[in-house]
Amino acid sequence: MGMLNNAWLVLGLIGQTVFSGRFLLQWIYSEYKRRSVIPVAFWYASIIGALLLLCYACYKKDPVFIVAQTSGLLIYLRNLQMRRRDKKEPAAQSSELAS
Repeated sequence: MGMLNNAWLVLGLIGQTVFSGRFLLQWIYSEYKRRSVIPVAFWYASIIGALLLLCYACYKKDPVFIVAQTSGLLIYLRNLQMRRRDKKEPAAQSSELAS
């Protein structure tokens, strides 16, 4: 049983590392662009980190942690959906103008 607990602990630590690393990613990308920018990779790292942490929270049966990660996950997915929609809209508008 100790080995299983260690595996879950490692999963939780990996999830937290990915989740925290997204801020480093955003900072480096903003420095590269010379302005504050949130790259799409930030949202993917948020989703991956939140999913890993949600799995860990479910294993620990921690309702506070479960609610926090679930609500965050919904927000990250919605932001990714809005980014994809925004990328499609200019293409649709330019084809409408050409008609």
